[in-house]
Formats: sequence, C-alpha cells, structure tokens
Amino acid sequence: MRADEGERKELYNYQQKDIDAIFAKLEGKPDNYHLLYQLPTGGGKTVIFSEIARRYLQDYKRKVLVLTHRIELSKQTSQMLTGFGVKNTIIDSGVKELPYDNDFDCYVAMVETLNNRLKDKKFKMDYIGLVIVDEAHYNSFRKLFAYFKNSLILGVTATPLSSNIELPMHETYDDLIVGEPIRALIDKGYLSEAVMYGYDVELTSLKIGINGDYTVGSSDELYSRLAMQDLLLQSYLQRSSGKKTLIFNNGINTSLYVYETFRAAGLPVKHLDNRTPEMERRKILSWFRKTPDAILTSVSILTTGFDEPTVETIILNRATRSLTLYFQMIGRGSRRLPEKKTFEVIDLGNNARRFGLWSDPIDWHYIFKNPEQFLENIRTDAEIESQYTYTMPDELREKFSKTADISFDMEEEFRLMAEQKQKPKMVIEKSIRQHAFMCIENTESIPEARKLARELDGDIEFRVKEYAKLLSKTTKNYREWLIEDYKNRLSTLIGRIFYKYQEDGEDGIIELKKL
Repeated sequence: MRADEGERKELYNYQQKDIDAIFAKLEGKPDNYHLLYQLPTGGGKTVIFSEIARRYLQDYKRKVLVLTHRIELSKQTSQMLTGFGVKNTIIDSGVKELPYDNDFDCYVAMVETLNNRLKDKKFKMDYIGLVIVDEAHYNSFRKLFAYFKNSLILGVTATPLSSNIELPMHETYDDLIVGEPIRALIDKGYLSEAVMYGYDVELTSLKIGINGDYTVGSSDELYSRLAMQDLLLQSYLQRSSGKKTLIFNNGINTSLYVYETFRAAGLPVKHLDNRTPEMERRKILSWFRKTPDAILTSVSILTTGFDEPTVETIILNRATRSLTLYFQMIGRGSRRLPEKKTFEVIDLGNNARRFGLWSDPIDWHYIFKNPEQFLENIRTDAEIESQYTYTMPDELREKFSKTADISFDMEEEFRLMAEQKQKPKMVIEKSIRQHAFMCIENTESIPEARKLARELDGDIEFRVKEYAKLLSKTTKNYREWLIEDYKNRLSTLIGRIFYKYQEDGEDGIIELKKL
C-alpha cells in the first residue's frame, strides 16, 4: 500500500535544531549504533523523523525503515513521509513479498508483520541504512533489531522509560538526546497550557499487577462505584460542561458505567474500546470531531495515534503508576489552536501528586540511566493520602464570602477535647456546627443552605479522614459511614438552627456557637 497524498510541514526552530543535533550524533558512528530521542507529545515527532528520513536518503543514499506498533500510526506516518517527498510503502498483513530491487526508498512497517516476514525469510532487508522506531518505549521492537545489525537505529519517544522494567532502555540505546521540554513548548506557543484540577481519591483498594500498574479488576471495582461515578459527573459539570471531553478509564466495565451515567444525565457521550468494530470506531471518531460538546469515554485506545486538536478537557478517571501513560493521556489535549491556549485536566486518580504536574521539569537523562531507582521512588498511595491537605477552590470560597474563617484544625481540636476529657465525637459535632453556620451565613433559605452544603463534600471527606486517622484503628466501612452520617447530620442541623439565626441575627449565632 502506497500513500498517495501528504502535506509538507514547515519545521519550527526547535525541530530543526534537534534534527541537526541528531545528525551530528549519528555522524561517523559505526553500524548498529542506537540513539534515542525524546520529545513531548505534541512536539511533532512524526514531522521530525520524516525530515530525518528525507535528509538521510539525500545524504547517505541508503534506504530507511520506520517501525510502528499500530496500523493507524503506520498510515499517518506514511502520509507524512509522502508530504516530505519520501517515496514509501506500508508493509502490512497484505504484503506477502518484497522484491529485493523494489522501487521504494522508505518502508513503514508494523512490528509483528515485519517480524513474521523476516522470520519466514520472505523479506531480506540488509540494504536498510537507518531504522526509525516510533513509540520506542514499547519493547516489542527489540526482537527486530537482530535483523538490522548493519543499520543505525533511532528510537523516538515522549518518555524514555521502558514499558518493561526488566528491559531498561539504556541496555538498548547508546545515547539519549532530550528535546524541548513541555514548559518551553507552552511558553513559545506550541502547546496549550494544562489547567489541572485534582480531587482526593482513596486508592488503597487498588492492587498492583505484575506489569507494575494497577489491575483492571481492582480499578473497575473502585471506579464503577456510585460515589465515584457521581464524583466524575459532578467534576465534569463543574469544570467542563459543554466542552469537548476525553475520559480515560482503566477497564471496559468502568467506561460502560461512565457512558450510562452521562447518557442518563442527557449528555452527548459515546464509548470506545479496543473491541469496537473498525467501521463503528470510525463513525464514533467522526462524530467526536464534528460535535463541539462531545464526550468520549474510552479504554486503551486513544493514548497513541489519535490527534484531535479541538479536545478541551481530559479526565483521568483512573489511577496509573505508568509515567508514560500519564503523559500520553494528558498529551491528547495539548494541541494548540489559535483560539485554544489552555485545556482542562480533571485528575481522579491522584496522578499529579504521584508524578508532579504535566508541565513540571523532568530529568529524562536520570530516568533513562536509572529507571529502577526512579520507579522505586514513585510515591505510594499511602504517602499521597497522608500528605493530602484539602484547599477549598477559589470559586467555592467565594460562595462563603460572608464567613471570615473557614479553617478547622482537626488535630488541634482533637487535642483540646482530650485535655477537656470530652469524647472524641465532640470534635465531629464542632466541625458539623461550623459547616452549618457557614452555609446559613451565606444563603437566605433552608433549601439554598442545604444545596450549598452539598458543595462541601471535599472538605467534609478530608475532615472525616483526618478524624479517622486520629482514632488510629478504623475500618474503611466505618469511615464511609462517618462521611455519610456527617452529611445527614449537617443537613438536619441546618434546618434546626436556620430560623434561630434569622430571628436573632449575629447575636444568635454567637450564642448558638457556645452550645
């Protein structure tokens, strides 16, 4: 299959600089030299290696092979190469033979297909001078390298961290070139700025599988719960209502629950996973592109090879311990448009607290050389949980503008109650009273006050978790019961004291606080 159309892209200054650095590194190197190049998602890796292929053919007069792991990437790559004037063909399952004297300068091949052809000796490719490996952090490419011992190999990736800890990338590649960082690409106007919102999610029920990431089963169990579905829907309505949104999940069951939850809310949503038939998948993606407020919930399908610049919100409805996946998911929203300088990221998996913000600086050279140490130092969920401090969002704080002090030091209040020989539950009573007064002071009716109380869920859950820690031994079920009981009692207390407040004004409030 040959691409017959393509578009030549103009190279940005940083892209040209990196291309020059790559050729300077390759100059004079022996055959079988392996070089790795890192550039963030959205930085234009395909553009860069298409220009590298063109320039290599021109300067070295030897053929080029580009390896990909998905058919969509093969088609996109072939089209881009054509745009750069590189005469290429795709080696897919339909290509059974490749004559030695064929007419192409460059080949784009799926890993498994090419491996089968070379293993069966259907192809002979000893004339290849440069092998370019797209998404090089995947380990499926390694088995092909034995066939190209007389070729230079250039791996390209956004995250130079192997998908298999047993096969670190520094054992495969001799050197690493690091491209422009995310922060610089944002500041120079090449990528959109991520506005990130995090929610405290208790992940202690998640299990880690043999691949080092959370298992699908434990993720499905957690994220399919009604409370998590409600958190997802409310965070979308609060942060992203009416915006084109991608939701990433860890399990198909979770994604289907998301689909039903959003559909029941009357929102324009569709579900996509790796079992979706090709024709239906195309229709869904076409719908997503054309629909301004479309919501697409997905599993393991849109992290690579998918480019839709109009995406305005990314929702991480999952936790991951994979740095690569973290960057891939957020990167789907980072494409810059004239009218799109920012995009939202809603994090429901404590991922930013595990890895840092998407645009934070990262020492890729350290990670490349010391992957074991990096992975060992990833913060555990227990550490994240213990260090979490709730901060009321500014827009919510404005709704409590008539309340001067909304803080509540659970540890200090617990200590005071102990000194006064009061029961620990009195701390919770005091917290509920403070929340009740906050709601009443800032509204004019009981329904309004109770509605405002429902927006305190984050603060309530944080306070209850802090209280539970001070009790030392509590079960998860007990903590969940405490949260639910707190909300019920808050609603009841609002009704009980509202009329007293309206009748006595500020003096009444002072008196009630002494009760």
